[in-house]
Amino acid sequence: MRAVCADFGAELREFNGETDHVHLLVHYPPAVPISKLVNSLKGVSARYLRQEFRIHLARYLWGGHLWSPSYFAGSCGGAPLAVVKEYIENQKRPAG
Repeated sequence: MRAVCADFGAELREFNGETDHVHLLVHYPPAVPISKLVNSLKGVSARYLRQEFRIHLARYLWGGHLWSPSYFAGSCGGAPLAVVKEYIENQKRPAG
């Protein structure tokens, strides 16, 4: 995830999640379309996870796909970064 963010000139500041989704706090340049960043994060992570955990992941796929085609992205401008990071840190770790 960090390498993908770096390719976009972005910085992954926090990563966590639950059994069925993940939370990322990313600082990215305004010129970067969030849809392109998210699609790249999902694509690269799916390829990596399939290579490493193909047999284990088979029961978790969404019609053959690791990630749902949807995502939620929200701006936290104005919220103290420490509060957002604390929220993400307090989520459960992804299954694995």
